[in-house]
Amino acid sequence: MSDSGLSPGSGISSVFPSLPGQGETTPEPAGSPAAAPERPRDGVSRAGDDGAVPPDRPFGLPGRPLRSNPFMFGLTGALGVLTAWLLVQAIASAGSALVLIVVSLFLAIGLNPSVEALQRRNLSRRVAITIVFGSVIAFFVAFGLAVVPPLTEQTTGFVQQLPDYVQQLQNHPLIRSVDDRYQILDKIQQYVAGGGLATQMFGGLLGVASIVISALFSAFTVLVLTLYFLGSLNSIKETAYRFVPRSRRTRVRLLGDEIINQIGGYVAGNLIISLIAGVVTFLFLAMLKVPYALALAIFVAVTDLIPLVGAVIGAVVASGVGFLASTQVGIACVIFFVVYQQVENYWISPKVFKSSVDVPPVATIVGALLGGALLGIVGALLGIPLAAALLLLAREVVLPRQDRL
Repeated sequence: MSDSGLSPGSGISSVFPSLPGQGETTPEPAGSPAAAPERPRDGVSRAGDDGAVPPDRPFGLPGRPLRSNPFMFGLTGALGVLTAWLLVQAIASAGSALVLIVVSLFLAIGLNPSVEALQRRNLSRRVAITIVFGSVIAFFVAFGLAVVPPLTEQTTGFVQQLPDYVQQLQNHPLIRSVDDRYQILDKIQQYVAGGGLATQMFGGLLGVASIVISALFSAFTVLVLTLYFLGSLNSIKETAYRFVPRSRRTRVRLLGDEIINQIGGYVAGNLIISLIAGVVTFLFLAMLKVPYALALAIFVAVTDLIPLVGAVIGAVVASGVGFLASTQVGIACVIFFVVYQQVENYWISPKVFKSSVDVPPVATIVGALLGGALLGIVGALLGIPLAAALLLLAREVVLPRQDRL
């Protein structure tokens, strides 16, 4: 009908203009969820554009994280590199102390089989450690008593005979002709009188004294650390195994015990071989009446501990002293050491190491060479048992996993 008062095109909104959702919207209460500000996509609330600060945040709301900031990425990387460099420098600075610790632990592991053998004879571990450690100290004392007196005697004799040596040089025709041309003896006398020789000798004596003191301190440190490691070896092993997850602890314990047994067997076997070399050398040198036979035998036994070159060094020194006695004795010493090295390499060593360390000859040479290049004599001593440990891990862990892939 035309008198309804509704114009064409008008709807229900003209009649009820206040309905929500139609035309103008009614404002929501301040505390309703619809009135809350929109949360950004990164999940961090911020103050609005008007700068209003919520009453519970007097210092404002946190901003966007800086995880994707290139400055923070570079700073984190630089701090990581700096930390790694400082760690390397710290290890390098403490290198000598770390070497002493490794050598002491190595010796403790090597002496542990002897301690356990005494324990199987109904001795307590403390008594067994005392016996083994006392034997080690007695060996070093005997070595010092056998080496120091001959060296002192030889040095004293050389100093006493030095004027005679100088007189013989002056009377030699060749030396006299050279001195007439270049005045060498006059220059030597001026050098000695001027104090230059005394200064150099004093500096050299100080250098030798510092080396001797450092060597004695290192030896004492190794002995003390070896004693402590030997006494607490079982607790050290158990503590190390507890860092392994419990699901793998049994297998790691078996592998670790086997590695320790192999290292101990290698050290014990090497000591036995060196003892045999020293005893046989002493009997041979005493039979030929070579001077300082005991000192030379102990030197041969100590150098025989060094892989590859130790036996050669001992043989050269002993043979050199034999040549000083007489040419026939020197030739006999050379023949003896050549024959003995063949017997030791092809009969004694395989018999001793048969049940302790099973390392192929190539791995022995490579381990000794790499260890010697990295840590000198200490590395050469540690190279062979470490090669045996790596071969055991490869045989029991790496190869079975590769076969399953």
